[in-house]
Amino acid sequence: MSLALTLGDPAGIGPEILLKALAHLPAEVVGQFFISGTQRVLQDTYTRLCQQGQAAIDPAVLQIWEHPLDEAIVPGQPSVVSGAASFVYLETAIRRAIAGEVAGIVTAPVSKASWQAAGYHFPGQTEVLAYFTGTANVGMVFLGRSPVTNWVLTTLLATTHIPLQDVPKALTPERLNEKLALLVQFLRERRHLERPRIAVAGLNPHSGEQGHLGQEEVMWLIPWLAAAQQQYPQVELIGPVPPDTLWIGAADAWWGRLSSATAYDAYLALYHDQGLIPVKMLAFREAVNTTIGLPFIRTSPDHGTAFDIAGTGVADPQSFLAAIAWAQTLSKGSVFPLTPA
Repeated sequence: MSLALTLGDPAGIGPEILLKALAHLPAEVVGQFFISGTQRVLQDTYTRLCQQGQAAIDPAVLQIWEHPLDEAIVPGQPSVVSGAASFVYLETAIRRAIAGEVAGIVTAPVSKASWQAAGYHFPGQTEVLAYFTGTANVGMVFLGRSPVTNWVLTTLLATTHIPLQDVPKALTPERLNEKLALLVQFLRERRHLERPRIAVAGLNPHSGEQGHLGQEEVMWLIPWLAAAQQQYPQVELIGPVPPDTLWIGAADAWWGRLSSATAYDAYLALYHDQGLIPVKMLAFREAVNTTIGLPFIRTSPDHGTAFDIAGTGVADPQSFLAAIAWAQTLSKGSVFPLTPA
């Protein structure tokens, strides 16, 4: 199954984790991948990794959609050039996926600041994917498979890259309807769950404490949940669960504790950090971002460009490897493990 792998910001750790990750895969698997990037960046990275004693695949064996650069890239020094390059890498992969040349895209991390400096005013790769595919409703789901129990943590964000002060304004029953519909479809089609259990987080501390710590739950979130439960009678919706206790069951399932019965098939978090702090605490090396609602599969490692360590040879490719594995799994429609092993 063919996949496109993007280089991300070439001044970040994207080139390093890509070459390290592919070194762990059989040649016949690597032969199915197309790299949207720059040969010179990959070759410089490969030479440096070899000098550092790191295992990496030789770029000479890769199928590269070449994007030459006029200026040299310095690891750890993001620039307008690196930002523009990372955008072009992504755009090329998207256009080729739309054309049906690949079944999915695995994206390395980019710098939003470098995008802005280069004149690309998108808050993230998810929004670029939605724009070029003409998709009105997409969702950002984070998947992480426990190496202890094989249980899969599934978290959807209702809002993504917006300031915290804008979250209450962005959260509406209409938005949650869109995100819930995507999540239910994903759980049914990709996890083969006809009766999934979905926990919905509260917005305020203690889910508003009956209006004493915020009105959103009382005013619209609880009524929305009741209406959604009627709309999806085969789905069990639990909530709004106080955000500070929502993730206890997930941690139990992740580590194999006996009380893991309180874990859910999916979690609907209302804003970025509410969902991603627990995801990264539990599954930083295993977590993968996948965009649902697109006409093709897209996954990405759950970390950033890490400019501070770019070029040092210490970047961990595990999350990028997981992103490749999830892209293959999702494209093939495999059934996920549903409960701890």
